[in-house]
Amino acid sequence: MSIISLDKEFVAGTYGRFPVELVSGKGCILTDVNGKEYIDLTSGIGVTSFGIADEAWVQAITAQAMKLQHSSNLYYTEPCAKLAQFLCQKTGMKKVFFCNSGAEANECAIKVARKYSAEKKGAEHYTIITLVNSFHGRTLTTLAATGQDHFHQYFQPLTPGFAYVQANNIAMLEEMVATVKPAAIMFECVQGEGGVLPLNKEFICAAEKLCKEQDIPLIIDEVQTGNGRTGKLYSYMHFGITPDIVSTAKGLGGGLPIGATLMSEKVQSVLGPGDHGSTYGGNPVCSAGALSIMQRLDDAFLAEVQRKSDYVFSALQGAPGIESVTGLGLMIGIQTAKPAKDVVNACIEKGVLALTAKTKVRLLPALNIPMEQLETAIETIKAVCKEETL
Repeated sequence: MSIISLDKEFVAGTYGRFPVELVSGKGCILTDVNGKEYIDLTSGIGVTSFGIADEAWVQAITAQAMKLQHSSNLYYTEPCAKLAQFLCQKTGMKKVFFCNSGAEANECAIKVARKYSAEKKGAEHYTIITLVNSFHGRTLTTLAATGQDHFHQYFQPLTPGFAYVQANNIAMLEEMVATVKPAAIMFECVQGEGGVLPLNKEFICAAEKLCKEQDIPLIIDEVQTGNGRTGKLYSYMHFGITPDIVSTAKGLGGGLPIGATLMSEKVQSVLGPGDHGSTYGGNPVCSAGALSIMQRLDDAFLAEVQRKSDYVFSALQGAPGIESVTGLGLMIGIQTAKPAKDVVNACIEKGVLALTAKTKVRLLPALNIPMEQLETAIETIKAVCKEETL
């Protein structure tokens, strides 16, 4: 049987896969089973921050795997502790909880906020205010946090205690805060799965101000936007705010599953022994890989991410067949005149891999993608969008 047939017979049908069987890669070039090469503008949906088989990352995880691949959180391990130290020093946060995914990082963030608010204000302060069109994960609780009805279909009843406001609507946010007894306000600075839509600075700063005035924990979901993706270490750093809780994953591990929930001084002591846990959280191999990624995201490197972003926006805006370009850094959404999936399929034929988000083509290339490859891929997208027929 072919791998595609094998997959269709035995793997749960939860993914609308493209008809490409990938077998290897190096950097931002992926190779399929037939030897065809593709320029990768997906990075595994924002995961492989330095591309495929990055030498420093491979060396870090291999060296750790040869020493200790797992021990559980009943014992101390060096990679976990050093990664937590690095994240705290770079963000000003005080404590980190490690897990395996963005959804789990958001679950932890919600638990921290609810326990903090219950202890400070009373058990009735449990509602998490999130945004319409948000996406926070696929567990029952993070689905409830996600402000998109179509994700809720078939899975009712979801975890109660979530309320939604329109993005960038300060008056609606203020009214919701006055109406419910909030445990937290939670949002992505750029709504990724919602269509690569950045929030405006006025709204973000107003939300932080509300949280500070009323002692409401502010949670920033940096699962997709974090770890250099937007040209800053974390997207909230573009807006001059200080969240109380930050969740992240995806690009943190460079290709291995790891998530993290960062806690500020205000909430650093909320969780005690037994309040939360994860068998694999802070796994030595995943943590070693993450540390090798994070240590390279210095100011000079992030400036290069922004330079590449500027190029993509400049090259695409106003091009034939392209209606708009949104996003931040190398997290980019393209509204095309043609259906986004048709554009992505045509790009596959021409050797470029891209993603979709709602009605848009979405680009999440490796942060270190060479300019020559980026330029070739962008010209391919432009040519596909310009063509009268696919």
